Amino acid sequence: MTLMTKFLGAVAATALTAGAALADPALIFDLGGKFDKSFNEAAFNGAQRWAEETGGKFFEIELQSEAQREQALRRFAETGANPVITTGFAFADPVSNVAGDYPDTKFINIDGWMPEVPANVQLIGFQEHEGSYLVGMMAAMASKSGTVGFIGGMDIPLIRHFGCGFAQGVKAVNPDATIIANMTGTTPAAWNDPVKGSELTKAQISQGADVVYAAAGGTGVGVLQTAADEGVLSIGVDSNQNHLHSGKVLTSMLKRVDVAVYDTMKAGADTTTGGFTTLGLAEDGVGYALDEHNAALVSDDMKAAVDAAREKIISGDLEVVAYYANDSCPVLDF
Repeated sequence: MTLMTKFLGAVAATALTAGAALADPALIFDLGGKFDKSFNEAAFNGAQRWAEETGGKFFEIELQSEAQREQALRRFAETGANPVITTGFAFADPVSNVAGDYPDTKFINIDGWMPEVPANVQLIGFQEHEGSYLVGMMAAMASKSGTVGFIGGMDIPLIRHFGCGFAQGVKAVNPDATIIANMTGTTPAAWNDPVKGSELTKAQISQGADVVYAAAGGTGVGVLQTAADEGVLSIGVDSNQNHLHSGKVLTSMLKRVDVAVYDTMKAGADTTTGGFTTLGLAEDGVGYALDEHNAALVSDDMKAAVDAAREKIISGDLEVVAYYANDSCPVLDF
């Protein structure tokens, strides 16, 4: 029996013998693993917070292949889990395919997009370009060489959205800065390839980059490790990754997937569905991390400049161009 079969079999057995379990939420992690120290782990942290505060329980599964997405959705829905929360854009199509067969189940997809959203589905997205703009400013202010790097995971519009915001923040501080951008790959394997992340980091350092921003899921672990080993600064993503290499990670662009999962589980079967929810700076859905691990790296002037830009973005006085606007970036070619 596969891990998937064993797990879902156990879920089905539990649901048949314990009525209370029928209302438990479920969380399906994207490829890359629950403890990727980034996107998936942020989702897990949100679920754990909900469980600790409420005493509730949730089902969870780490997929082993693309083929298991729809199977996991159907089996959780059949056991009565509600809501069923999925992480990652790749779940959008499977959720769309499944939702109509289980109208009483609410499906939540983080980061996905659908041309039409079913009544029992909610999509949650983030203004990643806004948070990336702020860490881009910090990268430019911290750089001594005038060259910074961006390493993305899978080459998709979402990751270009990160990179475009970052580049705009860099250029706002230093119009003459050089930005080196690389993607790890074109398949989901790009989210979990720290060796390739390390190789790309070394290549960017050889071209003069002294600050490297990773938006690559588990691959970013290799980016941050290599940057620390080579004596340059890095910028983490999604979760606060400052602690991974204390004093060597300039900051982390926080994408509050944990808050999205926590709020959804808290609302339970009453969670809103049938549309889109977008979380940006104004909603504290994105931001940058400041703690004891990077306090010495972030000067008062740097923090003041970034916080001023944050307020201008929220007020509408400063517009950060979204890559999605016309599938291009005004200051960076991918």
